[in-house]
Amino acid sequence: MSKFHLRLRELRNSKGLSQQALADALKISKSSINMYERGEREPGIETLEAIADYFNIDMDYLIGSSSVPNRAMMKQSDIDSYVGGLNIKGIYPVALRKFPMLGEIACGEPIFADENRESYVMADMDIKADFCLRAKGNSMINARIHDGDIVFIKAQEIVDNGNIAAVVIEDEATLKRVYYYPKESKLILSPENPAYAPLVYVGEELNSIRILGRAVYFMSAI
Repeated sequence: MSKFHLRLRELRNSKGLSQQALADALKISKSSINMYERGEREPGIETLEAIADYFNIDMDYLIGSSSVPNRAMMKQSDIDSYVGGLNIKGIYPVALRKFPMLGEIACGEPIFADENRESYVMADMDIKADFCLRAKGNSMINARIHDGDIVFIKAQEIVDNGNIAAVVIEDEATLKRVYYYPKESKLILSPENPAYAPLVYVGEELNSIRILGRAVYFMSAI
């Protein structure tokens, strides 16, 4: 189980912040902070990044998969202690695992969805994802996802409104922010670039659409 709700509460209290003060700093609602800390809901990748940036900590520490708040700012003595039995000063191990690469996914107009596992990407084993895709295009640049970036996907058929997801439309795939309104039988796939218009699907058009999973991390190509 994720330790995010515990870490968020600890971080907020360590700064002497009220839930409202933290919500104001992050430009989200107080009710969201309350639900996060009670473990009733977890934020999307952009909010996680905003929280990590605000507290100047690593993402893996925030979600509870690491005990090191900020590896880049560790003191030498702390690094040596963290390395432990290696007896190599200033060096600590990086645990990696293979993530299946499923080809490219459009950040712009949908492109053909090739789900054949063509290769693997080595990345931090703490990343909670099932596979990854290479972004193509620039419709998601305001979410810090650029052409050529590797996007890690947690496989799931349903995502919360506002999450960024890999979505297959017939035989084509795209990476967009998802908004689904069941009462209206309407799905909106929204870009993060004002140069692109949202993709809107209603009624029977939804039968040709499926969600591959939620975007949880990205790796910059730069």
